[in-house]
Amino acid sequence: MELQKTPWRRAGITVLLALALPAQFARAQEASWNQSTDAGMKAYREGRYAEAEQYFEAALQLAERSAPEGQTLATALNNLAELYNAQGRYQQAEALFRRSLALRERILGPDHPDVGATLNNLAGVYRAQGEYAQAETLYRRSMTLLERSLGPDHPGVAASLTNLGLVYREQARYAEAESLYQRALAIFRKSREPDNPDVALSLHNLAELFRAQGKYARAEPLYKQSLSTFEKALGPEHPNVALNLNNLAELFKAQKRFTEAEPLYLRSLEILKKVYGPEHPSVALNLNSLATLYHALGMYTTAESLYERAISIWEKALGPDHPSVATGLSNLAALYRRLGKYAEAEPLYMRALKIHEKALGPDHPDVAMDLNNIALLYATEGKYAEAEPFYQRSLSIQERALGPNHPVLATTLENYAYLLRKTKRKAEAKRITARVKAIRARHRKLNPGS
Repeated sequence: MELQKTPWRRAGITVLLALALPAQFARAQEASWNQSTDAGMKAYREGRYAEAEQYFEAALQLAERSAPEGQTLATALNNLAELYNAQGRYQQAEALFRRSLALRERILGPDHPDVGATLNNLAGVYRAQGEYAQAETLYRRSMTLLERSLGPDHPGVAASLTNLGLVYREQARYAEAESLYQRALAIFRKSREPDNPDVALSLHNLAELFRAQGKYARAEPLYKQSLSTFEKALGPEHPNVALNLNNLAELFKAQKRFTEAEPLYLRSLEILKKVYGPEHPSVALNLNSLATLYHALGMYTTAESLYERAISIWEKALGPDHPSVATGLSNLAALYRRLGKYAEAEPLYMRALKIHEKALGPDHPDVAMDLNNIALLYATEGKYAEAEPFYQRSLSIQERALGPNHPVLATTLENYAYLLRKTKRKAEAKRITARVKAIRARHRKLNPGS
């Protein structure tokens, strides 16, 4: 079985922070800094990352000259770091977040809420790279700090709970994730009006968690409730509405309810094009999702066109080495494999692997996904000797990164068992198949109804 990833925006704390300027920042400098920062934020939201970088760098240089030990510099560092994080430039993002964190701890003290927010942002860099242990440590530190400084029922604590829940969800620690999501929802319901977008976002996160577990009957009403709330609170053409529509469509696609999924994808696409323009990375995300639907329906020419368009947008907006580009390449390669175009699929898979290794490091779960898919391609061609080392490396990464009982590991083990049977190693294949069954039985026990 092929491993595929459909990227989409994940909910969490708002990380572009514009703090109040200190008194010693001169009026003219303040106006210039505000102008650069506001322009950078606007360009960032609209997906014009090259422009955003220029504005954020200008704001950073002004802060470094005028207030080298001030909160203004900490904010400028944070904003440029978040841009780098969005671009997949994780090492640069980490360095700037750490500078911002050190400044805020020195200026504000180690228990200030802004320190907690910066810890949260730094944790996001590690989560993006699959460094879950480090991410968990920082998210927990952020959550503890925010609980102490703001109180246990503050919305900032709820946002921190949500982000830690994302780490658990990606590791298939679903019960732990659900507990955090439920607590976040309770905080938002207590501190917000029933139709507040934060409540909708918490409902959406729970729906995503249930979808990941295959608990579709529990996910669907939550998606619909969050969609209704988003539409009421934000209007029918807000990006959060598009996010909800896309993910509800993903639910329907997983259930093979294709005729219900397609209009949701198309409505989501139209919203994003209207809000951001046709060349925004979020538009590419939706095009990729829609392509996976047409791929599943056997509409291969349409799917191919959409994959190629998504890849083109990502390359232009994010650069040719961004992980989203790798996702598009991998999905297009999967299409070619299904069509028997193995010679066309292989270089796309290899490029996706190279991008992920460079951007995320050699031990990231997405690297393991690429390795599995390359092995599957070779096995499909009967090139078992070439396939085996890719399966073995994929399994080694997944064991370390995801743990010995993750459902994704079971899929790769199942693929490897097929290879073993084909190469007449039936005893080894039988042992691995038994392990697959045990992993899946454990998963069903821990997640009833999945």
